Amino acid sequence: MRVRNSNFVDYVKIFCRSGKGGSGSAHFLRDRNTAKGGPDGGDGGRGGHIIIKGNAQLWTLLHLKYHKHIFADSGGSGSGNQKIGKDGESRIINVPLGTVAKNAETGEILFEITSDQEEVILLDGGKGGRGNVHFKSPTNQTPRYAQPGIDALEDWFILELKVLADVGLVGFPNAGKSTLLSIVSAAKPEIANYPFTTLVPNLGIISYRDDRSFIMADIPGIIEGAAEGKGLGLRFLRHIERNSTLLFMVPADSENIKKEYEILLGELQKYNPELLDKERILAISKSDMLDQELIDEMEKELPEEVEHIFIYSVANKGIVKLKDMLWQKLNK
Repeated sequence: MRVRNSNFVDYVKIFCRSGKGGSGSAHFLRDRNTAKGGPDGGDGGRGGHIIIKGNAQLWTLLHLKYHKHIFADSGGSGSGNQKIGKDGESRIINVPLGTVAKNAETGEILFEITSDQEEVILLDGGKGGRGNVHFKSPTNQTPRYAQPGIDALEDWFILELKVLADVGLVGFPNAGKSTLLSIVSAAKPEIANYPFTTLVPNLGIISYRDDRSFIMADIPGIIEGAAEGKGLGLRFLRHIERNSTLLFMVPADSENIKKEYEILLGELQKYNPELLDKERILAISKSDMLDQELIDEMEKELPEEVEHIFIYSVANKGIVKLKDMLWQKLNK
């Protein structure tokens, strides 16, 4: 396995703490002309927020793998002459687009980051306390108290990346997904003739007619039982949720193409029934040894509810037509 595969991290658990609000001041005016002046204590500064920010230049959560405790600064205390304390510096956590934030204890989805430079406050900084100048009244001209700052917030969170792509490749290990991606894009996925060569999702930009393009993701191979966590299981099924069109790939030498397609479909349905609402195409890969007569016979056994195409990536057989089919699905 190449070193780069270990650099793809799509799940991290982090502990975050916002900044505590600064204390208000209980100061009284004192100068060379005033021995006993009134209250002039300033407010405390706000504590720093914990902020999640989308960054289109990031493709992984690797930078958070060894930095799991993130604390914002506390606000400064107020002082005399109604000086307000300095606000605590917020901590910004940059994440790739497609990142979902969850509460680690409850599993509740808090928000998703889908746009570059999008910012969402994960934890609010504590408000600063008010100085004693706010508590002066006709019945109390010399208030000797001020508010403390609001305490910091802290919690454990899960950040989970779901790859953003237009087309997701779905198939058992060694179905030819990586080969197809390497042919139709500049992506260089790891390719070999054995299962589970692909251990991380690979993205490729697919050039289409008239300078148009779309993004394709090579999702690691599914096995029967993936929805229950077998094989690479749930870790990669979630990436398919982001794709608007699914390209199912079954090799031509499969014992039963229709059955293999139905097993793949079943795994997606068990994981999330809404995945079946997506547009679908079935590509029969590795079809270089098939003549038209054999293709005609095989077509009689293929599932009728999904469009299909026979392709051979290495020789570019059917690739132009496949792109046309995908573009039509994406632009319905």
